Amino acid sequence: MASLQHSASIPVRSFGEREAPIRDAAALLASLRHLVEPDEIGLDVHPLDALPPLSLDAAYRQCVEITRINSRSFYLSSQLLPFEKRMAIRALYAFCRTSDDTVDRATDDPARALAQWVARVHAPHPPADHPVLLAWDDTVRRYAIPQSLVDELLAGIAMDLTFHRYETFDDLWLYCYRVASVVGLLSMHIIGHRDGAAPYAVKLGVALQLTNILRDVGEDARRGRIYLPQEDLRRFDLTDDDILQGRRDERFRALMRFEIERTHALYDEAWPGIALLDPDGRMAIAAAAEIYRGILPRIVANDYDVFQKRAYVPLVGKLAILWRTSRKLNRLIRESR
Repeated sequence: MASLQHSASIPVRSFGEREAPIRDAAALLASLRHLVEPDEIGLDVHPLDALPPLSLDAAYRQCVEITRINSRSFYLSSQLLPFEKRMAIRALYAFCRTSDDTVDRATDDPARALAQWVARVHAPHPPADHPVLLAWDDTVRRYAIPQSLVDELLAGIAMDLTFHRYETFDDLWLYCYRVASVVGLLSMHIIGHRDGAAPYAVKLGVALQLTNILRDVGEDARRGRIYLPQEDLRRFDLTDDDILQGRRDERFRALMRFEIERTHALYDEAWPGIALLDPDGRMAIAAAAEIYRGILPRIVANDYDVFQKRAYVPLVGKLAILWRTSRKLNRLIRESR
């Protein structure tokens, strides 16, 4: 499509069977431990029998509400799951949302706030009065979710404390893997899958996070953050100051066209992995991916104004995407047999 063309000298390459990055997330989280003591996070101050009782049903209902308020797209797509998987996926969303907000909404010391949160997550038993951690702990046990994956997610959030620039796309890939691809890998434990699904989940997670990054360029710039790779800025003769000042000229439009095409390529390469998921979870994941992908043409329609406008897919657009996704998924399943 013409609106996504870019310089032939800067090709968007296929991502192939890129391996998930391997880093020591546990070591990164351990570096936060000196910031907090157990008695500061309520693990010892409030014995469980002194806390007001909170049922698992009530905890899960709170996770449903967090999902509904914060992500209408995810709430809509997760409606397509069977009840138990739907509740677990929404507990996952609430856990991710609350973990992220721990840093973004910290009023004093974000590193200390994250250290306190990590200590609560790692505690042998969840606080009896914390609905998200109660529901998440139940989900982890029900679906045998590995702690190593949870730590990768938390390590991605920790990266936001110190990394405000990424030199190369490979550097950005690690961040995207931790904060988004890991969510896909966690989701696979809940939804169920066949062997070979993980590389596709990694690519889809990176595509989703890149979509976030492209939509939120202006919002991130106001926080002093630039996630677009520095090497890409230089390719299009842009500087940090251009992004921080919100300069939307032809150089910026060319950069955005390139990044959008790169993201579309990742969505395309991730799509066959949907067929490897358990049948009762395929449509939910396909819908989530396609609805979120729908943000990209909205950015284009806004003439790449990601500084003053927030691209989103309206409800009528989401319903149209759901219809197209169902047909697209049916074709995929037929071709994969």
